[in-house]
Amino acid sequence: MFDATTFVRLYARWRNHQLQSTSPSESQQAELLKLVRTAQNTRFGAMYDFGSINSVEEYQRRVPLRTYEQFWAEFWKDAFPTLTDVTWPGTIPFFPVSSGTSSGVTKYIPCSREMLKSNTKAGLDLLVYHLNNQPQSRILGGKIFLLGGSTDLTSPAPGVYYGDLSGITAKEVPWWLKSRYFPPADLTLIKNWEEKIDILAKASLAEDIRMISGVPAWLMIFFDKLRELSPQAGASISTIYQNLEMIVHGGVNFAPYVDRFKEILGDSRAELREVYPASEGFIAMADRSFGDGLRMNLDHGIFFEFVPLEELATPSPTRHWISNVERDTNYAVVMTTCAGLWSYVIGDTVRFVDTDTPRVLVTGRTSYYLSAFGEHLIAEEIEDGVTTAARGASLEVSDFTVGPVFPKQTGELGGHIYVVEFTCGVPSADQLELFGKLLDTRLCQRNEDYEAHRSGGFGLRAPTMLAGKPGLFAAWMKSRGKLGGQNKVPRIITKMELLEDLLEFAAQYNSSVDQSKIDRPSLVAEG
Repeated sequence: MFDATTFVRLYARWRNHQLQSTSPSESQQAELLKLVRTAQNTRFGAMYDFGSINSVEEYQRRVPLRTYEQFWAEFWKDAFPTLTDVTWPGTIPFFPVSSGTSSGVTKYIPCSREMLKSNTKAGLDLLVYHLNNQPQSRILGGKIFLLGGSTDLTSPAPGVYYGDLSGITAKEVPWWLKSRYFPPADLTLIKNWEEKIDILAKASLAEDIRMISGVPAWLMIFFDKLRELSPQAGASISTIYQNLEMIVHGGVNFAPYVDRFKEILGDSRAELREVYPASEGFIAMADRSFGDGLRMNLDHGIFFEFVPLEELATPSPTRHWISNVERDTNYAVVMTTCAGLWSYVIGDTVRFVDTDTPRVLVTGRTSYYLSAFGEHLIAEEIEDGVTTAARGASLEVSDFTVGPVFPKQTGELGGHIYVVEFTCGVPSADQLELFGKLLDTRLCQRNEDYEAHRSGGFGLRAPTMLAGKPGLFAAWMKSRGKLGGQNKVPRIITKMELLEDLLEFAAQYNSSVDQSKIDRPSLVAEG
């Protein structure tokens, strides 16, 4: 009988040797040259004479940076949904549907068979790193649980499918994992997230769950449902999933969720392991259980470039790659992939914390850059501020978002409004005021431009706090048709229509609470 655990252990031994024997620069250059050779006879490859490219530098001279919108208009729109030999050889079989969290624009990201293999390789690497840290692991002795969106894919043409990335992943589970994969196919088709959470929670109680993966906010909702179903009131996850070894999370900064997860997990021995997947490809993952940074996946059919964020909108931005990146610079991520993306600006920003074994921290989105008044705040600074403030005010944050508030009359200052959902419900007015002040102080410590604008209150007023009752963000996401799966609450909203929609929804949602149980002044406070 096939033993998946033995297979992964043997693979891990070979893979560790492979990772140690090739330098990051060698791996990346080899990946790029393999990609251009493979695609040289496509329409895109012929346009840039891929057959004669022999170096990273030559590739960068010829192929400009492009966004999704540019690729769609120039290459994909007219051929969609059957992209054949356009930017990648053959017909693209899958399109993960990705909607920008701030823009709401639906994107159809090409996903080739080669990219599916790349994602599988990343999944194997995740298991390799786990075994490196936990040599006695029996993670494949039970079930691997992917808490994702619906696997009900749409087929606009024969052999072509689009839908949720987790649905595509579930459809293409590797053979050695199929018997260990949860949930079963019939349950993955459920589209209603609330119904799905309830059914999956009940079904999982009868399984030996060894690993679970999902977006932190949805994992918390799922764990709360598990505890609700448990015969033991308030049971920890260690009691419910007794053999759980690893919780895989990604998609958003985990810092605001750490304390809540520790409480829910209790004395569970499960590792919290962060990953950095994207619809365009699996970028990085935590390879150790300590320290900062996610290790870049450098030999997975993806070539990475990094552009200093402040140069991204300039005519000739500097294009770094693994051989010459620097620590502590905020870079926009650019990807060239085995699905036909070429120097594609994905919209994420990172900074390197290690360049020998390249490791990054995700700092936000290129569009998640709050500078309505010249304050130049990035998502990483805002998330750190919220986390620091919550701890200082003895609060736990379930979710939050922030957006600009512009002055409406002469002499009025602009500012920021934070919509925050706390696990304890609506906090007292004093707690909320303290939270706002601590957040403001932390942002001043982290960002000189913000501090200058707040100095003396001459350029930016103190942040305004709007506390939402429990369930606010889930209800808002549901109202927008984006509940569950890979959908994430936007951390920074600069699109005013979307921010106004949230504020209006929050006002209605909060007012639906029994008024006798709310301290009304605590709902909105200025720090």
